[in-house]
Amino acid sequence: MPTPDHDFARYCCELLGSAGPCVPKRMFGGFGISTDGLTIAIIADLGSGQTLWLKASEATRGLFEAEGCARFTYPVKGVPKSMNYYAAPAEALESPGLMLPWARLALEAAVEARANAKPKRVVAKKASPAKKVVASKTSGRKK
Repeated sequence: MPTPDHDFARYCCELLGSAGPCVPKRMFGGFGISTDGLTIAIIADLGSGQTLWLKASEATRGLFEAEGCARFTYPVKGVPKSMNYYAAPAEALESPGLMLPWARLALEAAVEARANAKPKRVVAKKASPAKKVVASKTSGRKK
C-alpha cells in the first residue's frame, strides 16, 4: 500500500482549518489529522490514490452517504472491516470554504465519539519489591 505524502497532509490541514488548528501525524502508513487532540480525519491510500477520510457519526453518516462518499473499508485477513470515516466529497477538496461544513461535521463527530468513549481503565503499577541486599559471607580466612 503506497504511503500518502506530507504535502497532501498539509493541504488537507489547510482545508480543515475551520475546525481548528490541524496537525498531521503519521499513523499506520498514512496520517491522522487532529485538532485539540481530536482526530477529525485520516489520510490513507488504499490503492486508488490518496484519500481524505472524514470522521462521521451515526447522526452524520447519512449526509456522507447522500453525497455518494465511500466508507473507509480495509481488509483484515481477507475480511473487510470499516471505520466511521467517509471520503470527503470531491468538490470539498477544492477550497477551505467548500470544506467548511464537512470539517465541522467531522469535528462534531470526534467530539461526540470522545464524549461516548468508555473511560480508560487506569491500571495501578505494583510497587517493585525493594532489592534485597545480600551481604557477602566472609570465610574468616586470611589471604
